[in-house]
Amino acid sequence: MSSQSPEPAKRPESTGVDLARVALRAAKEQARARGAAAQQKKQARRGGLRSGARADGRDPLPLGAAINRLITERGWEAPAAVGGVMGRWPQIVGPEVALHCEPQKYDEDARVLTVQCDSTAWATQLRLLAPQLVARLNADLGQSTVKLIKVQGPGGPRQRFGPLRAPGSRGPGDTYG
Repeated sequence: MSSQSPEPAKRPESTGVDLARVALRAAKEQARARGAAAQQKKQARRGGLRSGARADGRDPLPLGAAINRLITERGWEAPAAVGGVMGRWPQIVGPEVALHCEPQKYDEDARVLTVQCDSTAWATQLRLLAPQLVARLNADLGQSTVKLIKVQGPGGPRQRFGPLRAPGSRGPGDTYG
């Protein structure tokens, strides 16, 4: 047996049609590049970008889409969601609780929702319901959006001082309103 090394595989040589296709593709790419550069120069001379037939980022948006885009860009998702909760408070806690307890503010840094009740009895009731309410809010808003519900009792009458008031007597301190 003779030991002959196998012949290297021959590549098919490019034909004229293949060379023409490669040249055409290269010419098209160069023309696109020149056209894009000319378009940029033309727009710069006209005073900036102008809207064309196709949609781009400068086109007007519906109001809802524009607001959603602004909320996302600014990172206001959590405060906006909590604001929605304040608007839907009766659906979340029920109409009877909503009649006596009202959300006042949300501290985004501490993730605390402050709720004011119209009597100390309702404040006590809401303090007992707070863990279930936090779980319900987090299920609606996303995990750990609200860590704590701070419940405030009723505000007392305004302190009045003057010549016709007896100092030190405030009156009952429980339920007002």
